[in-house]
Amino acid sequence: MKFYSKQHQYYCGIDLHARKMYVCVINSKGEVKVHKNIKTDPDELLSLITTFLDDIIIGVECVFCWYWLADFCAQHNIPFTLGHALYMKAIHGSKTKNDKIDSYKIALLLKGGNFPTAYPYPQEWRSTRDLLRRRMYISRRCGELVAHIQNTNTQYNLPQMKKKLTRKFNHDGVAERFDDPAVRKSVEVNLEMIQALNGVMRKLEWHLEKTARQHDYHSLYLLRSIPGVGQILALVILYEVHDIKRFPRVQDFSSYARLIRPTKVSDGKWAGNSNKKIGNHHLKWAIKEAAILMLRDSQQAKYYVSKLTRKYNKGKALGIYTHKLGRAIYYLLKNKEAFDIDKFFAVA
Repeated sequence: MKFYSKQHQYYCGIDLHARKMYVCVINSKGEVKVHKNIKTDPDELLSLITTFLDDIIIGVECVFCWYWLADFCAQHNIPFTLGHALYMKAIHGSKTKNDKIDSYKIALLLKGGNFPTAYPYPQEWRSTRDLLRRRMYISRRCGELVAHIQNTNTQYNLPQMKKKLTRKFNHDGVAERFDDPAVRKSVEVNLEMIQALNGVMRKLEWHLEKTARQHDYHSLYLLRSIPGVGQILALVILYEVHDIKRFPRVQDFSSYARLIRPTKVSDGKWAGNSNKKIGNHHLKWAIKEAAILMLRDSQQAKYYVSKLTRKYNKGKALGIYTHKLGRAIYYLLKNKEAFDIDKFFAVA
């Protein structure tokens, strides 16, 4: 957990919502200078803090609508910090909770150096990252439709379908397997939706491959040196990481990618596991997907996982192997070196 600790003359805490925001400005002595509920209007916000622009910091909790506020601060050269939503428990702990109290607490956290920071993703890469996440959403919907067809096939105890239903040329004869007209119609609807979503994804992937290379083509090329990693998966990893320098240590990167299991210890005793969801689940999915693809294509990876499986169990073996690949991705991006599979599986 990182905290914002720089000193300023004024501290502005904003409890941000879609159409309203409560603004609280305090000085270095803790005196309240502004405490007002206004519309989410950049001009109105600017007029409210104009007299404090010489030395002010704006802090806001990481909610879905923070993009415009970060861009507003960048446009006017105002220091901006984003609060980690899962760490900002201090603003939720009082007996009475409302927007006025929350904005004041955010300002106090900034002043006291206790404001837990998240990464404010830069505007230049943000839209492409969100577009990649949208593509992942569409892909999962296709998977759900395929799973529904397979489950329906199992319900009626029909022979297993060996061909991939994500491919259009494998759809012939699938609906005809079912005698009931209603079931057949349900499967036909699923197949039509799969075809439509695949068409959307093809156009989206073409757009991504055309526009995303301008940001960091060299890092994209390095990620594609990992066996099994293609263009889209490399783009997902690259855009979820953005700048590897924001992780001082490989442990920080592994924690952010959810590749480790957090534990709680009190008085030297184990007190349970928690906070598993703190991190980037999109990056976790991408690294796990890269690990599975390399395991499918590489005999060295299969031997390595089988050796770990004999020592541990299969689940833990895959976890160790995925963590190892995550560390390799960190050093690949940090040192700007292509992936070396022989070095990756070398025994010390």
